[in-house]
Amino acid sequence: MMELRPYQTKAIEQLYDWFSCNPTGNPVLNMPGGSGKSVVIASIVKDAIQKWPGTRVLMLVHSRELVAQNAEKLRTLWPNAPMGIYSASLNKRQLGEPITYAGIQSVHSKAHLLGHQDIVIVDEAHAISHTETGTYRKLLADLTATNPALRIIGFSASPYRLGHGMITDGDEALFKEIIEPVTINELIYHGHLVPLRSKLTSHRLDAQGLHKRGGDYIASEMEQRFNTDDHNTQIAAEIAALAHDRKHWLIFCSGVSHAEAFSNSLNQIGITSHWLTANDPPSIRDAKLKDFESGRVRAMCNVGILTTGYDFPALDCIAFLRATQSPGLYLQCAVRGMRPHPDKQDCLVLDFAGVVQTHGPITGVNAPEAQGSGNGEAPVKVCDNCHELCHPTV
Repeated sequence: MMELRPYQTKAIEQLYDWFSCNPTGNPVLNMPGGSGKSVVIASIVKDAIQKWPGTRVLMLVHSRELVAQNAEKLRTLWPNAPMGIYSASLNKRQLGEPITYAGIQSVHSKAHLLGHQDIVIVDEAHAISHTETGTYRKLLADLTATNPALRIIGFSASPYRLGHGMITDGDEALFKEIIEPVTINELIYHGHLVPLRSKLTSHRLDAQGLHKRGGDYIASEMEQRFNTDDHNTQIAAEIAALAHDRKHWLIFCSGVSHAEAFSNSLNQIGITSHWLTANDPPSIRDAKLKDFESGRVRAMCNVGILTTGYDFPALDCIAFLRATQSPGLYLQCAVRGMRPHPDKQDCLVLDFAGVVQTHGPITGVNAPEAQGSGNGEAPVKVCDNCHELCHPTV
């Protein structure tokens, strides 16, 4: 029998209290990566079906990995759960059960097949548009037309959108209020997460002057500047020196060509490396990840593919070879290294692109403003002794 942690129980109690005080509207549970969102989701689903017979629950995510992970957690908590999975990439199209776990790309136009739903739970809810557009909003509008009493519960580690602010802001916002049952600091204090050790690097990738689109740097322009033989050679050597005692390195690159080129630079100096992109077929992707997680390959260079839903607790080094103005993306990337594991006490973060210096330590990231100049005071300072990137108050 799976036992909930105190803060997970608190999250569920706060959610129920919110619903009892708000007969309309939709809340978001702000829970950091590694806090066990899938366990809380599974508990809410089980409660809904067992306490209120006849209830129908739809759980939505945006990737096949998250569909599989969340469904597995429900099976662990409730082995006989009446659940179907609808995900084309998992080759499952199971409808008719009281519970459906689905990928949004597979069901966004299938409200007529899903039928009456009472509760919709959305993981990574910051992916939902703050205006009445997009695949999530279309499906939710269609489901609400079938059942006007439909309630939606969001989960997010970063409940904000770049260039907009909090996902509760705006006249067309889907969510009404954010509930925060636990913080990253609390999770670290209780040993549920390990701390990050962010180090200032000698070699720098300068994003100054890069153009932006949608609030973040244009990827092709950033890749053209960052992906050079000189950068790759020097950075590979510096990572090899600073992370020599680390076993599993996750490298975030600026593009597909950059990931391939940097992987080759690591291999040339004797560091076994793979590169992974969204273009890899599932079988190739799974084989590469198996090599990485088994230790046969030390470094994994990726392009935005291992930012959400990737759970590998032994990961002990992260390197940023790409810049971003998005604090949400930064959080999603950095928290990959915070899962506890017997072989590590912390995770080393090597910030070649100024990501930590832009957004601050992971325990003190601020939500983006709707219109930000990006010219505020630096959110970190550097320790003179060990070159760690620290909060300004340390």
